[in-house]
Amino acid sequence: MWNSALDLIPSPAAWALYFFCAMLIGVSKTGIQNVGTFTIPLFTLLFGAKFSTGIVLILLCMADLMAVIYYRKEFIWSEVKTMLPYALIGLIIGLLVGDYIDDKAFKFIMGACIFISVVLMIWGTNKAKNNKQGNDFTNKWWYSPSFGLLVGFSTMIGNAAGPALTIFLLTRKLKKVTLVATGAWFIMILNFSKIPLQLLVWKNLTWEGIILNLLALPFIILGAYIGIKIVKVIPEKEFKIVILALVIISSLMLMFG
Repeated sequence: MWNSALDLIPSPAAWALYFFCAMLIGVSKTGIQNVGTFTIPLFTLLFGAKFSTGIVLILLCMADLMAVIYYRKEFIWSEVKTMLPYALIGLIIGLLVGDYIDDKAFKFIMGACIFISVVLMIWGTNKAKNNKQGNDFTNKWWYSPSFGLLVGFSTMIGNAAGPALTIFLLTRKLKKVTLVATGAWFIMILNFSKIPLQLLVWKNLTWEGIILNLLALPFIILGAYIGIKIVKVIPEKEFKIVILALVIISSLMLMFG
């Protein structure tokens, strides 16, 4: 089993890339949200689109636990439960769709979900700036359900819920630490819900993958520590610019790479 796990990554360069991606996941969970999105096309390069979601899922769950333990007093449950029922529906839709498409289409849909989230990010930001009375559009009946479905679908298809969830939380005018904490709790609930679904339906959770996850644990911890430090000092404007650029690049890499 150990040899089979090690064979999944064929070269020293691939191992370095894998551990680097694990570190970025840690950073994204405790600090720079969405930087983990940039790892999605890299993981598909290493393992293939659909199989990579099984590898990444356990990495995400480990990082989620670190984030919610650290930010256990900062999250707002009311913001979590607003979208959660719709996100669970989106998750089931993603499960059904992903079971009937090939790896190329799977990869394209992953990229499309991220790209749609970028469009929503830009639209939401402009809407907020142009609306003198505040973010009134967030009170529309369709707002929470739409984001919930997108978040659930995109996390099932490609562990790519971060951008859409961040947009939603930004429009709720949360403070930086509260946003990170609330997002971490929300994604943790979804990720742990996905484990039995991917194990029993997609069958892309394997012991070999779990061994790889355990080998990456020190790098997740390192990334989580870096994320905690960064979130305290990084200017918000520069943060948004860098993250938006990374998200756009990653979506294009998935759709057309």
